[in-house]
Amino acid sequence: MSKRKKLVILICGKSGCGKSTIAELIAKEFKLKCVHTSGLLRQLKEGKFKPEKTKMNIGFYESEEGKKLMEERLKSFELDRLLDEKLLEIVEKGNVVLDSWTMPWLSKSGIKIWLNVSDSIRAERIAKRDKISKEEALRRIKEKEKNTIKLYKELYGFEFGSNLQKVFDLIVDTDNKNIKEVFEEVKNFIKKKIEKSNKG
Repeated sequence: MSKRKKLVILICGKSGCGKSTIAELIAKEFKLKCVHTSGLLRQLKEGKFKPEKTKMNIGFYESEEGKKLMEERLKSFELDRLLDEKLLEIVEKGNVVLDSWTMPWLSKSGIKIWLNVSDSIRAERIAKRDKISKEEALRRIKEKEKNTIKLYKELYGFEFGSNLQKVFDLIVDTDNKNIKEVFEEVKNFIKKKIEKSNKG
């Protein structure tokens, strides 16, 4: 495995799909570095850059801090441009798993995986996680995604969550699967891609 090609895995999906957890599990399985984009964004906001020390920030974007930061990001694209420049550099180095909303569209490299989840299920998951009503959870994630779509459309010209079949190598429906089942499906797909790449 030491002579393998540099491996890049990009995990993406809407809030509540489990992308941060799956990214951690996949990184551990394939002995890769795991970089959580939300953690890196917060670091850059604070003037730091330590991709080896990013943490899962589950629920950050729906928090008051996250909403305030989104307002700032919509007024100025400077932070997002810097973040994505750093992420592209990380992708170029390889041997990494990223849970990113932009890299599947911006990077030409990587095995790109979308974790699909229905609005109803993700609202249930987030309501349970944040101890709020399902209605409130759905309102928060819809507001966040509306702003996120606007941000990336204006900044890069792509529409987040669209053209999935063209962008992603694997789309996993997570509604009726637990984390272990999603992990197994993603893991097995990656193994097959690696085997095919090594043969080629």
